Amino acid sequence: MSLFNFGSIVATPGALQFCEKHKINPLLLLGRHIAGDFGDLSADDVAANVHAVQHDLRVFSSYKLADGKVWVITEADRSSTCILLPDEY
Repeated sequence: MSLFNFGSIVATPGALQFCEKHKINPLLLLGRHIAGDFGDLSADDVAANVHAVQHDLRVFSSYKLADGKVWVITEADRSSTCILLPDEY
């Protein structure tokens, strides 16, 4: 179940390479993100995401995987969701 609209789905080449290297399906990360499993965030950041979902603000998730992190960010206007690595932000 999706808590919010996610718009177009895009991913950076680096995120796709990372996922392929570690046999991670990036769509599973997207599924976690839109279901409200925001990954490895502090309680304050999770609360900020809950607020963001309710008030159409940017939603951010961070997942520690293998030897790195993958971020998933949905824009406030819900036009797109991007899967990326932190150093690609």
